[in-house]
Amino acid sequence: MIKIKHIEVLEGFRLQLTFSDETSGIWDATSLITRDGSMVQPLRDPDYFARVFLEAGAPTWPNGFDLAPWVLHKQLIAEQLSA
Repeated sequence: MIKIKHIEVLEGFRLQLTFSDETSGIWDATSLITRDGSMVQPLRDPDYFARVFLEAGAPTWPNGFDLAPWVLHKQLIAEQLSA
């Protein structure tokens, strides 16, 4: 199972991700934070967004919102192949 082993917050609601298979890339959260929803709304604040941490290999925020690492991995691989 793919997990994220390192995460770094970048400007512009982006995350530098390194996965357990050594794949790495930058994920842009802009499309996520523009969605409606009580769990996503706090992420629009750059200071809150920067509070992301890894829990069981998944990017997680203090309100409990998390992202599936295998989905992020799949997105990054697809972007790299199309570039």
